[in-house]
Amino acid sequence: MVIDRDSRVFVAGHGGLVGSAIVRRLKRDGFTNLFTATRAELDLRNQLEVTRWFEENRPDHVFLVAGTVGGIMANSTRPAEFIYDNMMIHGTVVHAAHLCGVSKLLYLGSSCIYPRNADQPISEKALLTGPLEPTNEAYAIAKIAGIKLCQSYREQYGSDFISAMPTNLYGPNDNFDLTSSHVLPALMRKFHDARASDDKVVEVWGTGAPRREFLHVDDLADACLFLMDNYSDVGHVNIGTGVDLPIGKLAAKIRDIVCPDATVQFDASKPNGMPRKVLDTSKLNRLGWEPTIDLEDGITTTYAWFREQIAADLTVRGA
Repeated sequence: MVIDRDSRVFVAGHGGLVGSAIVRRLKRDGFTNLFTATRAELDLRNQLEVTRWFEENRPDHVFLVAGTVGGIMANSTRPAEFIYDNMMIHGTVVHAAHLCGVSKLLYLGSSCIYPRNADQPISEKALLTGPLEPTNEAYAIAKIAGIKLCQSYREQYGSDFISAMPTNLYGPNDNFDLTSSHVLPALMRKFHDARASDDKVVEVWGTGAPRREFLHVDDLADACLFLMDNYSDVGHVNIGTGVDLPIGKLAAKIRDIVCPDATVQFDASKPNGMPRKVLDTSKLNRLGWEPTIDLEDGITTTYAWFREQIAADLTVRGA
């Protein structure tokens, strides 16, 4: 059932990569009653605050895309923060949505929920069939708990809470901090820095052999709205392109766009992460959705956005 474009919609996590894309998509589709809250306005880890906010604002639909996220380094060095923050955020928002009679909630997880050695492409059925990747285990456990939380509220209370699992994401409003970012924005930042430096050697963690799949965040936002309109079932749904490539080839693509004269140097002493991770997206494709943004085009437009932000920041600081 297509949700009413005049309904009250809360995007939890609107300031991040995913949340900002969902807000853009909803506005483009005619939604006018959008609700957001900054971290200063609402601590999503605090049940009392969250429940009070829901009681005051009474959203009809919720996109739960808030969370603490990061790449291999962040996950490896801050596991307690990753598991605590994410489990608390998922728990408070889902419970408040139940208490306040939210019509429908979409919870967004992560493809890291799947076992390290899952058969490729990874289908939804692979969940909880084997050990997780150690470098992001804490985050993955929190995300798995989020899926089970939505399923449990559906089973016990009949709540229309659904879950979707996206692949690796990139796009405008991504995190380009080298200490906490994911692989694509981290590489973009490194090649950008090399472009302005005499040192044209860019170090890439690992061997470059692991294979990854990448989805532009605007495609993800489109898929999330599609699921809100067209899906109401207990099982979670993978969101991705179904196409992967080695990290080494990704680095080469980004180099060619950002700094063609740079040299890539792999540091095999650093962790690779999972050997391969590509999602089986046939379930979503059968429902009628497919991505539209090509990886090379997506990298090009994302880098253009990144350069605009740097230019704007320099202008503000120089004023």
